[in-house]
Amino acid sequence: MPDMILLEVEEKMEQRVKDLRHELAKIRTGRANPNMFNDVHVDYYGVETPINQVANIGVPEPTQLIVKPYDRSLVKDVEKAILAANLGVTPNNEGVQLRIVLPPLTRERRVELTKLVKKYGEEAKVSIRNYRRDGNDAIKKLEKASEISEDDSHGYQDDIQELTNKYSELIDKVVQEKDDDIMSI
Repeated sequence: MPDMILLEVEEKMEQRVKDLRHELAKIRTGRANPNMFNDVHVDYYGVETPINQVANIGVPEPTQLIVKPYDRSLVKDVEKAILAANLGVTPNNEGVQLRIVLPPLTRERRVELTKLVKKYGEEAKVSIRNYRRDGNDAIKKLEKASEISEDDSHGYQDDIQELTNKYSELIDKVVQEKDDDIMSI
């Protein structure tokens, strides 16, 4: 039973790091990245469909993206979806495809984005600490119910703390990589 608690805590922490990476992928760094469209959905015959399922997204140059719908009749719908997503970019309709030119980031905007990245990182760390607390509480309940000994309880709590340290360091690393990416010109 305590091993299941440890496994569950680790799975939650791992998922939180994945979620953080997903959130950070949406932040524009000045370089073209198709992941910025991960949360953009197009109305495709009445069904909200992710843009990457109805169009090919290419990067011809470091500051440009080409979105080419598989169905030409979707060009205007894809354009509307990108504008509605409020990503800070304006697509240029070229008839069969959309060209998106990413404007260079100003120094002030880069600083704002690094603050945002750090905020996301801190939120992720808070989640990790909450998972630690939940895991420790579950272990303590087992100890109170005399299902595990006090020594085992402390051992499992130490294991949970090691997981917390591991994933906190991983979050710091992910945040630092994104910061470096944003601040590089």
